[in-house]
Amino acid sequence: MLEGVTRRLFGTNGNDGGPEPLPPPRRPKIGLAIGGGAARGWAAIGVVRRLKEAGIVPDVVAGTSMGAVVGACDLAGRLDTLEDFATRLTPRRVFSLLDVHLGGSGLVGGGRLADLLISHIDDIRVEALPRPFTAVATELATGHEIWLSSGRLIDALRASYALPGIFEPVRIGKRMLVDGALVNPVPVSVCRALGADVVIAANLSTDTFARGTVVQSLPADMATPFPEPSESLGQSLFRRMFGAGDDKPGLTGVMMQSFNIIQDRITRSRLAGDPPDVMIAPRLGHIGLFDFHRAREAIDIGAAAADRALSDIAAMTAEAAR
Repeated sequence: MLEGVTRRLFGTNGNDGGPEPLPPPRRPKIGLAIGGGAARGWAAIGVVRRLKEAGIVPDVVAGTSMGAVVGACDLAGRLDTLEDFATRLTPRRVFSLLDVHLGGSGLVGGGRLADLLISHIDDIRVEALPRPFTAVATELATGHEIWLSSGRLIDALRASYALPGIFEPVRIGKRMLVDGALVNPVPVSVCRALGADVVIAANLSTDTFARGTVVQSLPADMATPFPEPSESLGQSLFRRMFGAGDDKPGLTGVMMQSFNIIQDRITRSRLAGDPPDVMIAPRLGHIGLFDFHRAREAIDIGAAAADRALSDIAAMTAEAAR
């Protein structure tokens, strides 16, 4: 009994009078939230690689859109394959992967990309991944934020990157799902819900509209029509869809830029309400959403951004372990 009292009062082992060994420090649970950004999503490959090189292995991973693809491929052991595919892309090959059709609910069916993903991740299920993973999608009918943490991995990824107007929605059960960036572009909240003590966020759209402001007094009588060039039906259709280098954007350009604006505003709002512990913010504003052929450049930028954040990650992890 005296030994027990001594131990409780003085922290000794009751035998030799020395201090009782302190328990080892608790390792904090680390979460990695990877945001979307279409072609800018390749930067997430560099982020993940640099973190792994530094010995930082997240316990839980959540991803939106392309961020979900990169996070899932890493957990599935397919990151090398994904990087090899990305760095071999050319503008011509990117276009060949887009099965364009005008009769559905998106300009791109997405079947060719899905077939390519399936060939690399086989028929893996989300719950079979070595660490918890969640892909974020949006229900089209209700606007609900949908967390996909079980089922076929390929279906979860297709739903998470189904950019409205570009890719067709993905039906899972009775729900029609589209890109998760509409509701949660950088899913910090998902990592918190999965029990992460320290959340690292990779925000791949941080400098897209860094200086967005309000123009209060633009006269409404300044509108000028775009000139209609003389061209064939095929040339006209191509111009209307993709633009032709003039000031008038094509349909896809309008949709993608509009999505940029929406994602930027939602990201700011969500991160203000639930900020990460460490933000990795690659400067990718000069890379277009369809510049998939610039993967090597984006990957290197992502790796450099992660490298700059390593000291902050170490400090936050040490603080959380106390």
